[in-house]
Amino acid sequence: MSGFVVGRRTALALGVGGAASLAFPAWAQQATPAPLDTAVDTIVANFMRAFETPGIAVAVVRKGQPVWLKGYGVRTMGRAAPVDVHTRFGIASNSKAFTAAALAMLVEEGKLGWDDRLTQHMPEFKMADPAVTSLFNVRDLLVHRSGLPLGAGDLLYFPRSNRTVQDAVRALQFLQPVRPFRGGYDYDNILYIVAGALIEAKSGMSWRDFIRTRMLEPLGMADAVPSLELLKTTNVAGRHARLGPPVRGVGPMQVIEPDESPVVDAGAGINASIADVAKWLEVQLALGALPNCKKLWSAESAAAMWSPQVVVASSDGPTDLNPVRSIMQGYALGWFVQDYRGRRLISHSGGLSGQVTQTALIPSAGIGVAVLSNTEDSVSGGIRNALLDHLLGVPAYDWVANYVARNKLAAESAVAALGDGDAQRPAGGPSLPLAAYAGRYRDAWYGDITVKERGGALHIDFAPHPQFASRLDPWGTDAFRTRMTPGKGEDAVVSFAVANGKVTGVTMKALSPLADFSYDYHHLAFVPVVE
Repeated sequence: MSGFVVGRRTALALGVGGAASLAFPAWAQQATPAPLDTAVDTIVANFMRAFETPGIAVAVVRKGQPVWLKGYGVRTMGRAAPVDVHTRFGIASNSKAFTAAALAMLVEEGKLGWDDRLTQHMPEFKMADPAVTSLFNVRDLLVHRSGLPLGAGDLLYFPRSNRTVQDAVRALQFLQPVRPFRGGYDYDNILYIVAGALIEAKSGMSWRDFIRTRMLEPLGMADAVPSLELLKTTNVAGRHARLGPPVRGVGPMQVIEPDESPVVDAGAGINASIADVAKWLEVQLALGALPNCKKLWSAESAAAMWSPQVVVASSDGPTDLNPVRSIMQGYALGWFVQDYRGRRLISHSGGLSGQVTQTALIPSAGIGVAVLSNTEDSVSGGIRNALLDHLLGVPAYDWVANYVARNKLAAESAVAALGDGDAQRPAGGPSLPLAAYAGRYRDAWYGDITVKERGGALHIDFAPHPQFASRLDPWGTDAFRTRMTPGKGEDAVVSFAVANGKVTGVTMKALSPLADFSYDYHHLAFVPVVE
């Protein structure tokens, strides 16, 4: 879905990296750089101990040197099977760079152009504003400047639903912008789904087949598959999360099941081992060239994919509390681009339910790192930073203490907002008999919900997400909260608009302040369905 507007899962670190209340050691001079084996082992062990992380896999790529690979810990908590260099993880939004590269290959073949109007190639494409539809080009699919809000439409396919790629393309016309077209940055997944559909339209093969035959196979990524649905092996990393109380993101670590939909494959679907991801980093550093001197894409395309198109953030630069805060961060084509320790960093992260992963390149130093984790905790980002610092030879920084402090502050904020057992019920209650809230309600992009009275209580069903079925408990004036099965979804506050004794509409918001942005209940606007 991690500094996560880079993937899906926010983990606990979002928004607290610069908090003035953090307190931890700043710099500790490294007298003699440790050998790589020792350094990586120490970095990973310290993080795994601090976060109770079940498993980690690490790759270090250095131009002109052998690739360094290692797995740590176990695939699934409570089981003995170890993480090794062939254990498959869902790399989530790190898949976006593959989709960008696929489009670059089609551009080089003359099948489309970056600045082509998208409707030239996909006449069915529509945004809410016809003027935006007419201006939208191929490049706009990849750079998060559409004007749509953060995570718009994610509830169509996170978690798994009965919606299709075609449903996602159709939904775009009903999603409302929050800023002008190309007026700023808001991360999304839905336009990468459209990019996958475009690749199919112009190549004559599905996105899955294109990625498999044109990239994974030439790169020798033998463990990798373009979709979780195609994963047919037992050497797979488990999924782990903290499910509360009071909310997801805090509490003891638990094993959970994968829940992503194949609809989002073009934005988050690839599953790969650390040995595979190392090969991806190598071809990136080689600007598209394979070891046999053949090229998947040209140096010109590599430059295009690394050229920022929209400003993500800017600041005055590093501080004592955040020594790698960037002066400028931008988004290119499937990659974030920013300064790191005075160099250009090309990176992305990926978040799924139960796993967070990182890929990073510093081309000027000829190095790349990948960190794959089987937990929602924000451990992989800290390991990534510590590895980059070691490889660049900068003084060591206590990234473990930094990330522990971030997570502690976020957890404390959640408990302060919701209590350490359950969220506190607001004042007020239903203004109508419960039966008056019952009915079918429809949102144009999402679909239907059904509210029924049963046994003296209200119950809600979400047509695209049967797993969300829940009792509704009163939660303020004409509002109710869900009681979803833990691990099946984020609870929501369901508010009914009432006029003249009748329900005129339904809106929602996530109950938890830590809820992943993909639970974009707040973008829904249901109206009664007359049957």
